[in-house]
Amino acid sequence: MKKLILALCITAVSFPALAIQRYNVQSMSCAAVQAAVNRDGAAILRYRSARNPSLPLYDRYVRNSAYCDGQQYAKPSSVPTRDNKRCPVRKCADTPFDDFFGD
Repeated sequence: MKKLILALCITAVSFPALAIQRYNVQSMSCAAVQAAVNRDGAAILRYRSARNPSLPLYDRYVRNSAYCDGQQYAKPSSVPTRDNKRCPVRKCADTPFDDFFGD
């Protein structure tokens, strides 16, 4: 019984990490990337580096700040898509202390 409970706990903890969708955005339109992030809430977007095309880049992008950790917010960013070199999306970033404390 203890093994079953332990297995369920491990599965419950690891499940959210497995649920995130991954997309190769350079084969998608900007509208499709934005729709995917809005639909999924959070997604891993992958693309090739502009400086070194053999280098894949990726990050986690989100619909809004609700998908970020406690002291983070959804910062505007962009990714290169099939039809737009700078498709607007958002990714989590740490809240600067100056802004956080109202200075």
